[in-house]
Amino acid sequence: MEAVLVDIMMPDIDGYETLRRIRSVPQFAKLPVFALTAKAMKGDREACLKAGATDYIAKPADPQHLISLLRVHVARKAS
Repeated sequence: MEAVLVDIMMPDIDGYETLRRIRSVPQFAKLPVFALTAKAMKGDREACLKAGATDYIAKPADPQHLISLLRVHVARKAS
């Protein structure tokens, strides 16, 4: 099982740029990449998805919700 969790509010290079760089690598085109943010402002989800996130999770993340999303998206990648 492979997946990436990207914090949107990182120092030096933000999560949006990280998402774009991950998606620029062809072998990572189907890799499940989840954007995490504590900011949770209107429009953040759409911005994360536009930058290349598979899905968006607001902090504090509910562990059961995170596990559920991972199961769904990793299974989708495998099929």
